[in-house]
Amino acid sequence: MESRFRRDLMAWLAADPVLTAGLNGIREESPPAAPPPWLGLAASASANWGAKEAPGREVRVALELVLRGDDAEALAELCDALERRVATMPADQGGYRVVVTQFLRSRAERRAGNLRAVLSEWRFLILADR
Repeated sequence: MESRFRRDLMAWLAADPVLTAGLNGIREESPPAAPPPWLGLAASASANWGAKEAPGREVRVALELVLRGDDAEALAELCDALERRVATMPADQGGYRVVVTQFLRSRAERRAGNLRAVLSEWRFLILADR
């Protein structure tokens, strides 16, 4: 279930016109082969979760957004677009339903080579369709 969810989340993000216009790549791996700016799924973990009649998973993902340069406004716009897009992922997916989408935290850092990175962590509760 986690693998399908990861695939669907990244496809949902890649279909966003603001993100695709501002990024060189949106990939399920991090770092992707694309030069900055890019968005990658840095990590994920899942745990058993569900109801009596519906098996499910708690899935946590960390999305990494990397840009080059000092343009804080461009970074803020992409972070806002990313947060809006993740929060509006449709609940009904093929084979499962997203019942909770929760932003957990984010952190930003400067890296060598004039890179800026923001890691945002999310929690999702998903139930299998019966």
